[in-house]
Amino acid sequence: MAQMDRDTAPAGPVVSGFSGNGFRVGDDLYPNGLLLAPDWVRDWQAPALDALGPDALIDLLALEPRIEFLLLGTGAVMRRPSPAFVAAIEARDIGVEPMDSRAAARAWGLLRAEGRWIAAALLPLG
Repeated sequence: MAQMDRDTAPAGPVVSGFSGNGFRVGDDLYPNGLLLAPDWVRDWQAPALDALGPDALIDLLALEPRIEFLLLGTGAVMRRPSPAFVAAIEARDIGVEPMDSRAAARAWGLLRAEGRWIAAALLPLG
């Protein structure tokens, strides 16, 4: 398992490493995908990227106050989500930042350490 080091630990859940196709948060392993909010983490039965719709992220999109943007981890490699998905999220005044899931996990920790009010949806690595 790869470990991630941080100088400043952000409040809330932090991805501390990767294992197989999944993510480690604290002592828990999330093998299927991961939803991260500033104050909670949940296992996510992530759909394929091309089948992803806003309904799969309803708990993140309903956060109050509204999140600044969504970090979308697209799996082992960076791929673009569908234009329809991006438009549906942006219609809620929430930006979408796609990147591979490892990069999204790292960005999550850095941005949360800055106090940014964001959410992340990470598709599995495999």
